[in-house]
Amino acid sequence: MLKAASPGEACLIAEKHGNPIQLLLTDVVMPVMNGRELKERIEALHPGIRTIFMSGYTADVIAQRGQLAEGTAFVQKPFSRESLAAKVREVLDAGGAPPDC
Repeated sequence: MLKAASPGEACLIAEKHGNPIQLLLTDVVMPVMNGRELKERIEALHPGIRTIFMSGYTADVIAQRGQLAEGTAFVQKPFSRESLAAKVREVLDAGGAPPDC
């Protein structure tokens, strides 16, 4: 597992990481760069990466603000380990075989 304290740090880690990154878990609303922008930047480095967005806002509020497309993988905070694990499994299984980068 790779951890980053900020979107900028996440981009640096993704750039330097030599192996494929299978999944990005990111907040939707962050200072400097939002989750969608972070996903796009990391996806450019790791095509095929799957993403789960999280927020304290409801999915409806996020969608109304145009922050996420409909059908995007989303977990609302607070969440349990079990619900996060279930969402991770759902997202990884939905994509078929892991991407080769």
